[in-house]
Amino acid sequence: MKQLLLVFIGGGAGSVLRYIIGKTLNSSQTGIPYGTFAANILGSLLIGIILGLAVKNETLTQNHTLLLATGFCGGFTTFSTFAYENHVFLKSGDFTSFATYTIASFIFGFLAVFAGIYLVNYLWTNPQAI
Repeated sequence: MKQLLLVFIGGGAGSVLRYIIGKTLNSSQTGIPYGTFAANILGSLLIGIILGLAVKNETLTQNHTLLLATGFCGGFTTFSTFAYENHVFLKSGDFTSFATYTIASFIFGFLAVFAGIYLVNYLWTNPQAI
């Protein structure tokens, strides 16, 4: 039961922050979902850092990982909104935005996860870099 509560609290916090970022960065003039893109890339970086810490010397407990990775990052990032926004691009015939948004999201999302893991490994082995 405690684990469900941790995921619930983390997911709620992540969802609220994603909502704020979306309201702040999404452009109603161009229709480009900068907020969703930013949340997904930042969430990818965070999950790389969180899981990197969890694996690296067991710095985070299972409960920390549930709260932060499963809960917060799960609520903060959003595949369903990403899929819907791509549907809107396709429905409007904006194939350039569709392709750019999709490709950039995958490339930068993967790079952000790798960067998060790299940062943990680099800072762990070079603490003077902090």
